[in-house]
Amino acid sequence: MFTPVQFRLTRFVLAAASAVLTSALAAQTEKSTEPVVAWHDVSNWDIEGRAWIDQERSRWFDRLPKKAEGSVTKKVWDLSRSPTGMVVRFETDADTIWVDFSLMNASLNGVNMTPISSSGLDLYARGEGGEWRWVEAVGPRKQTHRGIIVEGLAPGHREYALYLPLRNGIDSLKIGVPTVAKFEPLQPREVAPIVFYGTSINHGASASRPGMVHTALLGRWFDRPVVNLGFAGNGRMDAAVGELMVDIDAAIYVIDCLPNMNAAAVLEKCVPLVKQLRAAQPDIPIVLVEDRRNPNSWILPDRNAHHDANHAALRECYAQLRSEGVRDLYYIEGDGLLGDDGEGTSDGSHPSDLGFWRQAKVFEPILRQALIGR
Repeated sequence: MFTPVQFRLTRFVLAAASAVLTSALAAQTEKSTEPVVAWHDVSNWDIEGRAWIDQERSRWFDRLPKKAEGSVTKKVWDLSRSPTGMVVRFETDADTIWVDFSLMNASLNGVNMTPISSSGLDLYARGEGGEWRWVEAVGPRKQTHRGIIVEGLAPGHREYALYLPLRNGIDSLKIGVPTVAKFEPLQPREVAPIVFYGTSINHGASASRPGMVHTALLGRWFDRPVVNLGFAGNGRMDAAVGELMVDIDAAIYVIDCLPNMNAAAVLEKCVPLVKQLRAAQPDIPIVLVEDRRNPNSWILPDRNAHHDANHAALRECYAQLRSEGVRDLYYIEGDGLLGDDGEGTSDGSHPSDLGFWRQAKVFEPILRQALIGR
């Protein structure tokens, strides 16, 4: 006969053993039903948007080479740890695609960015007509993420493009497909990229996902690689960044820094930066972009005056450069970049997806003209 204490102890032991057995059976069932996946480490091949590939890096997915740490400002260096603009290209006939990635920072989003845009991945594929079409996106819930990004894909062997996070850094990234599927990593295309140097807007705030930034839209529309040198709050026409840019055999340099500058800074730094680029790369077109007029500036006189002064300063620089014989120089006005209805931003400054699409449409004809013969 058990005593009450012995009886309770026996029930506790049996309950614990049952829990362990249940957990083991569940794990065995999960293991037996999980498909066998062939994993492909992205760092084993090169990807588009990752410039300076022949120079040492502190981390594989950093945008800038290691040598930049001692030349650019600390803020620019810290912001360069994100893989903004980088695109992983591959071909597969898989019906399911997995991703396994770890992030540099535990914070997955910002005030005006979602986990999908700040820390997630965005997948596109070529349609039957050769155009890029959206497939799926994934936003992580924690610093490491392993799971299916898309399943149930229609049969077919396709080219895919996977956009990397806009703000968080990537420590590692693998793409998985069923072992029976074909998988071919694609190296960067041998065509000169469009290089964008700018602010948080270039950096992706506030796109809903990485593929919706205007730089990414234009990359797809022109079917051309893009190098994104957007540094939130720190796109200021710095000579140190210009020194790095000239190492890139670009199709176009787009300088879009005015949202982080005032008129005095524009007058001080614009002409020297353009001359720096032109001296090292005499044949690469250069595009100067005015800042977007904030949609509420109609009711904020000081903000409106700031835009007026910035625009006037950039036009003065442009006129000076043209008068001095600088060739292949183009200009994009800012007032129409976000539309004229006040509905193109998420917070009065940073574009929404609508704003990014609108400004891409304004950029497109100017860049197309600059690309003639490139």
